[in-house]
Amino acid sequence: MIQDIAATKDIFKTLVHSISPLIYGNEFVKAGLTLALFGGTPKFTGEKNKLPIRSESHVLVVGDPGMGKSQMLMAVNKISPRGVYVCGGYASTTGLTVTLLREGGSGDYSLEAGALVLGDQGCCCIDEFDKMPTEHAALLEAMEQQSVSIAKAGIVCNLPARTSVIAAANPVGGHYTKARTVCENLKMGSALLSRFDLIFILEDRPDSEKDRFISNHVISMHAKTKDTLIKPTTTTQRSTSLNLPSSQLTQLGIGGDSASSGSSGRRESLKSYFQIKPTDNIDPIPASLLRKYIGYARKFCQPKLSNEACVRIQDFYIKLRKEYKSPEGTPITTRQLESLVRLAEARAKLELSEEVTLNHARDVIAIMTESIFMSHEDATGMVDFTRGGVGGISKKKTVQAFVHILSKESTRNGPSYTRQQLQTIHKNSALSSENFNELMDLLSIHGFLLKGRDNTFNF
Repeated sequence: MIQDIAATKDIFKTLVHSISPLIYGNEFVKAGLTLALFGGTPKFTGEKNKLPIRSESHVLVVGDPGMGKSQMLMAVNKISPRGVYVCGGYASTTGLTVTLLREGGSGDYSLEAGALVLGDQGCCCIDEFDKMPTEHAALLEAMEQQSVSIAKAGIVCNLPARTSVIAAANPVGGHYTKARTVCENLKMGSALLSRFDLIFILEDRPDSEKDRFISNHVISMHAKTKDTLIKPTTTTQRSTSLNLPSSQLTQLGIGGDSASSGSSGRRESLKSYFQIKPTDNIDPIPASLLRKYIGYARKFCQPKLSNEACVRIQDFYIKLRKEYKSPEGTPITTRQLESLVRLAEARAKLELSEEVTLNHARDVIAIMTESIFMSHEDATGMVDFTRGGVGGISKKKTVQAFVHILSKESTRNGPSYTRQQLQTIHKNSALSSENFNELMDLLSIHGFLLKGRDNTFNF
């Protein structure tokens, strides 16, 4: 039965649509969750005193209420061979990591494992991730070092927590605002967000055609009939994903050939590959059988990177660093490079393949690019890499911070400044990494600076 599933035509597409079939669309999110379930290949550094290298991927789903985040997390927890589900509003630091208890009779201390330790070699699904701000520090060690350490009451120990953290969060105010960065929308530190391999943004945008298909899909699922289910067309479902500029896709090298191969050998884009066409007959795999398939793949399949996949992933990483490296922020680091390797190994593992091919690397690069562009899209719909990715501050916050600095300077030196003086103030401030010319334009547009006839600026 396991080999029959692996030999299924378009196995990646079938697995993606087997995760929470009730949720319409969001194929890239489901693809990221699928890769996190399979995980990468465990590795160790050196020959002596081997140190484990993280092979589990972490995924964060941020979106407006009612987008099906909790249902997708419940579905992942159900099909995971070893899964733990917790809600952030009712989770404590000790409940996530480990608890030290004193036994009543003997007075000895005992350890009680938390959610991250119980999810070892599995996944830990954390819902309402934004409702636990004081517990975020406890996740830093577990997400990167894959262990939980404790030093209390004379007990010093280190417990394994090799788990994939899959979290869902709601933005501050109940609605995601593109004018803010991901950090500002979640009120969360960049140190924690940078540990997630994939970050997906889900927005509830009114669309009459899309709403018609969603309502028909939900009603058909509840009615337990497929007679009224309208198969979405290619044009309709393409609107459910982020529309990326073709020029940026070409620069990143993931144009129309970055997809899985069909029966005819013609490569389609990964976005159209996930779409269910009227001629497709996708039969979702039952959760009980899918759990066994994932457990078999994680235990017996350990794929390795091929030379073509190594070159493709390295070229993508170098191109991103070259094209978008700027003083304002870098959207990708070596941590994301390791994420690409883990995701590529998971992409090969779901086919029970012992080698990561070039097609596997292309699929993972397309998913990673979608995630990066989602987290960098601004309010105008354009991709702004100068916002520092999941970290940094938005342009509005930058203007407010510089206005606060100028208000202090004006009380000591007066309200009139030359452009050279403003540039010196900007250079000596904590905002020196921001683009000065762009900041001056924003200050002029919002009326904070007025240019005089003698080329001076009045605050």
